[in-house]
Amino acid sequence: MKETLSRAHVAFVHDVVMAAVSFVAALYLRLGDDIWLYWGSGDLALGTGLFALVAMPVFLSQKLYRGVWRYASVNDLLALVRAATLTVLVFLAVLFLMTRLQSMPRSVLVINWFVLLALLGGPRFLYRTVKDRLQAARSARGDSIPVLLVGAGDEAELFIRATRADHGEYRAIGLVAERGGRVGRNIHGIDVLGTIDDLDEVVAGLARRGQTPQRLIITDHRLDGAVVRDLLDAADRLGMSLARIPRLTDLKDGIADTLTLRPIAVEDLLGRPQLALDRADMERLIRGRRVMVTGAGGSIGSELVRQIGAFGPERLVLFEACEFNLYTIDQELSRQEDGPEHVPVLGDVRDAVRVRSVMERHRPELVFHAAALKHVPMVEYNPEEGMLTNAVGTRIVADACVAAGVSLMVQISTDKAVNPTNVMGASKRVAEMYAQALDLVAGQTPGGTRFVTVRFGNVLGSTGSVVPLFQKQLAEGGPITVTHPDMTRYFMTVHEAVELVLQASAFGVEHPDYRGKIFVLDMGEPVRIVHLARQMIRLAGLRPDHDVGIVFTGLRPGEKLFEEIFHGAEPPVATGRPGVLVASPRAVDAEELGIAIDELAQACRAHQPEPALSIVRRLVPEYRPGENGTGE
Repeated sequence: MKETLSRAHVAFVHDVVMAAVSFVAALYLRLGDDIWLYWGSGDLALGTGLFALVAMPVFLSQKLYRGVWRYASVNDLLALVRAATLTVLVFLAVLFLMTRLQSMPRSVLVINWFVLLALLGGPRFLYRTVKDRLQAARSARGDSIPVLLVGAGDEAELFIRATRADHGEYRAIGLVAERGGRVGRNIHGIDVLGTIDDLDEVVAGLARRGQTPQRLIITDHRLDGAVVRDLLDAADRLGMSLARIPRLTDLKDGIADTLTLRPIAVEDLLGRPQLALDRADMERLIRGRRVMVTGAGGSIGSELVRQIGAFGPERLVLFEACEFNLYTIDQELSRQEDGPEHVPVLGDVRDAVRVRSVMERHRPELVFHAAALKHVPMVEYNPEEGMLTNAVGTRIVADACVAAGVSLMVQISTDKAVNPTNVMGASKRVAEMYAQALDLVAGQTPGGTRFVTVRFGNVLGSTGSVVPLFQKQLAEGGPITVTHPDMTRYFMTVHEAVELVLQASAFGVEHPDYRGKIFVLDMGEPVRIVHLARQMIRLAGLRPDHDVGIVFTGLRPGEKLFEEIFHGAEPPVATGRPGVLVASPRAVDAEELGIAIDELAQACRAHQPEPALSIVRRLVPEYRPGENGTGE
């Protein structure tokens, strides 16, 4: 504290002296050697002292001594401009009252302003420049690790400053940008050497100069997952490790946290830049309303519960068939000090009496239907169970919503419902059709329940998905099992998927002209599963096919080689909301479909899979069991 105060005192004395010098210098610049013809030595001393006295309270009032010269910035420059301007204006007023400016050329005050600003700002920015160069020189002489930064924006500038300021273990020796607009420029003396596409040439050029980078560090968090995957491949090829700095919004422990590199996660490989979502729309949809989530303990359901809870519903009803899953999400909400009022309810969507009684008791205004059996091979082995939950269960929930006067039901669907080759996909398509049909019927009845269907692909890290399986196999030493070398899948993080579900739901409510249509989340580009497996092995610090092998096991029952988001007859249409598209698949009469689903329920409950599958094939003519896209 004493050291800080003494430095502030020194800076204050420096500025007052500079103010006095600036006055004399301004007079000399204006009058030259004729200065003594206008001002005697006594008058000159009086004027200089008066200017310094005026400057003292002005400098203190502008809080010039709270900043640190080492980090002088534009804000400090603006403070100096205000201080110089105010000093000259106050001095002008005082001098006018004393002498009516009889012996003072008016231009002296203008010159004085420029000289004072130069004498105040020059030493500050010279000090910063010298310190920066000394820090850079010490860093270059030390044992710091030479790194190449990907990105030439604010985060890169922060990283360079931070590593220089604390003599960090990393030393930036160059930057590469996503686009070429900044190539040839520099940040704090570190050159932008090329674009990401020029990475091989940039590394080769640095190697020729004896500055081979040991790490590739991502500072630009707007990079698409496909770009990150390419960077991981390039880093592996060039013998570098790949890491990233935390987002500025992730920092919790102050500036020191910025120096902690984070490993590349699977989410980085598959993620996309954050979309600009309309959170006000989502909040208007949920705040102060009673909300029910079916399948509330599952991967999608639990994330729905978290995000819906953050928007302040009046009450949140958690409907879940699995006791452990319900216990887990209930405990998570109970631990939140400001968590929403919530009610855990054990129940199965296949139990019409239970579903209807819960809705009659809690009177939800919004229902998010996420309950489903989703594992393709399991449903293929147990088709009547899958159809009973996914198709019949959806019909039960939808009918209960209509009976209870629910304002909106959101049906969570899957890309596997498009040209389905398995029972799971076909049963979800039946569920889509029923929600579509009821939505069209509701359009003919004022105040009827709206039905919004949202379709998306694989959720990263959900139970039974490929990523947790690969992580488990890696932990056990391998091998990693992939069903087919050409298999591709769409991926989305569960957080992003649920955000877009809420966005699509709010949008659908506000746009009744989309009745009977299906909202489809933009999943980006599909990812080859074998490529993902190889990159996960690299992320673990191992070599594919050397340290950990990859074994192809063949497609499982009902599994497709690639997934589709849209049917060929339902081309996507933009909605005006980022990440949300709309499709118009064929609609079916609600009454006829309801009769068919009743028949389906009867066959499933009698454990007669063949008659049940026959009904599904009639309802979903595009259902082609056994076709997997391999040509086999």
